[in-house]
Amino acid sequence: MALSASLSSSICFHPTSNPRFSPKLTPTTTTSRPLRLLAPPPAAIPPLAADVDGTTIAVIGGGSVAALAAALSLTDPERRRKLQAEEVGGGDKEVVREYFNNSGFQRWKKIYGETDDVNRVQKDIRLGHSKTVENVLKMLADDGPLSGVTVCDAGCGTGSLSIPLAKEGAIVSASDISAAMVAEAEKKAREELPGSVMPKFEVKDLESLDGKYNTVVCLDVLIHYPQNKADGMIGHLASLAEKRLILSFAPKTFYYDLLKRVGELFPGPSKATRAYLHAEADVERALRKVGWKINKRGIVTTQFYFSRLVEAVPV
Repeated sequence: MALSASLSSSICFHPTSNPRFSPKLTPTTTTSRPLRLLAPPPAAIPPLAADVDGTTIAVIGGGSVAALAAALSLTDPERRRKLQAEEVGGGDKEVVREYFNNSGFQRWKKIYGETDDVNRVQKDIRLGHSKTVENVLKMLADDGPLSGVTVCDAGCGTGSLSIPLAKEGAIVSASDISAAMVAEAEKKAREELPGSVMPKFEVKDLESLDGKYNTVVCLDVLIHYPQNKADGMIGHLASLAEKRLILSFAPKTFYYDLLKRVGELFPGPSKATRAYLHAEADVERALRKVGWKINKRGIVTTQFYFSRLVEAVPV
């Protein structure tokens, strides 16, 4: 996942605490096959909860948002990030690689796995990520059988998307910035794909990806890129895709940005990488710049996970 990928943010919050809200996908053109609307969007901003490794440390009603925003403006979360970068001798990419090869790998291996050794927050994030994968598989299957279709899983993590794609007969090229993640994905693929065509796994960041594929998928990776770099990554990923590009990212709104800032006030070991939110309009602008348009949109939300999902096609 170039900046390692199928990794959702280490800081995960949600616009609603109602567990009944489930993913929804809607087409943006009348020519695409309509997708069933599974749930309406949240109607209002709920109380805000910041959670650190399963322990709730702050619950703030909507009426306190302005006061909280003023308090957060006095903090300096970038200082900690700078110190992290100096420790590993680089910038964001080096911090992410170091984290997901070490302590982050152990944390996310549990989240993406099936072990019961997870806390409430980790279990909820697992649910959110699995819903994202399910919706991507639905997007892909809506256009016909996947047998023989070439797919680049840019930021494969532990193989949560690559392995189901291979089971459907897709020819999968999977990569991640983390060697530990790639090794785990290969191990799981060998166990789950007897007799199937194995994905081709590589240790690569997004910038290093090359080749041409029918479809390129990049899930929960853009959170590691600031917008100016994300624009370039979106353009690069589009250049690899012939027919379709599917992206998921943490949406940037005033409320979500405020939640992220709260998380940065309580930097536990699971908050080891910088998290960037992206406005959907900025992602759409980056796609238009390289001649692509959004064809379908969706959102996945659980209590501690939120992710915007878009499918783009050439204009």
